[in-house]
Amino acid sequence: MNSESNLPLFVDLDGTLIKTDLMFESVLLLIKKNLFYALLIPIWLLKGRANLKNQLAQRVEIPIELLPYNREFLSYLNEQRAAGRSITLISASNQNPVEKINQHLALFDAAIGSSETENLRAEKKLKRIEQINQSNSFAYAGNSSADLPIWSQAEQVLMVNCGDSLVAKLPEKADAITRFDSTSFNLKKLLRTMRPHQWLKNGLIFLPLILSHQLNQADLLLQACLGFASFSLCASSVYFLNDMLDLNSDRQHQSKRFRPFAAGELSLAYGFIGAPLLLLAAFLVALMLPTDFLLVLLLYWLLTSFYSFYLKRLLLADVLTLAVLYTLRIIAGSAAIAVVTTFWLLAFSLFLFLGLALVKRFTELSNLQAAGKTSVAGRAYNTANLRMLSIVGGCSSLIAVLVFTFYINAPETTRLYSEPAMLWLICPLLLYLLGRIWALAHAGKLDEDPVLFAITDRQSQIVTLLCGLLIWVSI
Repeated sequence: MNSESNLPLFVDLDGTLIKTDLMFESVLLLIKKNLFYALLIPIWLLKGRANLKNQLAQRVEIPIELLPYNREFLSYLNEQRAAGRSITLISASNQNPVEKINQHLALFDAAIGSSETENLRAEKKLKRIEQINQSNSFAYAGNSSADLPIWSQAEQVLMVNCGDSLVAKLPEKADAITRFDSTSFNLKKLLRTMRPHQWLKNGLIFLPLILSHQLNQADLLLQACLGFASFSLCASSVYFLNDMLDLNSDRQHQSKRFRPFAAGELSLAYGFIGAPLLLLAAFLVALMLPTDFLLVLLLYWLLTSFYSFYLKRLLLADVLTLAVLYTLRIIAGSAAIAVVTTFWLLAFSLFLFLGLALVKRFTELSNLQAAGKTSVAGRAYNTANLRMLSIVGGCSSLIAVLVFTFYINAPETTRLYSEPAMLWLICPLLLYLLGRIWALAHAGKLDEDPVLFAITDRQSQIVTLLCGLLIWVSI
């Protein structure tokens, strides 16, 4: 091992030194900057990956300090550097960001990346290493099958974030392999990114079925279930897209930095493949439902995508959009079973979820203030907006309860109930529920997603159950 520690060490960047891929990160930064750049990417790629990476490097600035570095391997490199070992960073990424990472870490003797015409990968990278090292023995650290030709010639093999299947491809190097951060199966990380717990919000699709008193109709229940599945798949597709576009802001957030894409625990390649596949599955399911549902689903996807690219950065426009998206779920539920939802129910939903969206922003800023910060990365809010959010949010919650009283008195509602007056008892329950959420937010005891809090909180569950019982008794 002493002789191996004296070998010059060549280190890969993407997936090795960092847990992500700079090309994917650059693409995301570019389309977030201007969506129409996406049309140029295939044209640049026609001239080769090296040209694509060069074009990206000219147009985007990667925040080097926010990248998810492979901490275990980085510690090893620092130890080797302190021991006087020669270490060279050599990557297929463009020379520009490679050099900036080199300057940021101050760890390597040299940093070599791809040029405008040469993509420094696999055999081309091996050839460059042999030129630099004058065909002497060397050590190499990499992470993918593209590194196999280099490992086969290396005296010492360092495998970072590699599975057992890749290790098995180098049986002749078994005694020379050192492993770091062994990879794990990605299914759990994929499911986490899909956020199935968020699918509970799509339960709003069943509301028109319940309020129209047709829950016992098996065919309509099946249609509502298909609508729920379609919206859940579509929502997961958007979660993939949202997480990829928000990489850098999530990396600065106290809890979102642990999301798989932001933390580098899940390759961005899964996102580029998974997002369109989930969306395709959502629309395939929607084809089994009325055309109106398909149109609502399309509108929901367009609006959520626009929110991810642009609206989330606008003051108040973001929370208004969230309120509309929740209400679209109710409209979709109506479309799935071909019933008409009253204006008052939709207005109630808009004000209710506007208030809850404002609670979410209020809580985020409160947590930020407690951490000694003043603004949210990628958002238009700062701690000076706390009072405004509290006032507008509280008013929205009160208006929601007021609008619910109009819903109770609407002819479309009263004719469905034998005792519609019983529905008035729901109003104080709503006031208690919403007032408690705001009180907890002001006390700093609320999670950043009040909708999920309301779904999982015991007292909120009891209030919801009581509301359900009142509706049942009133029939």
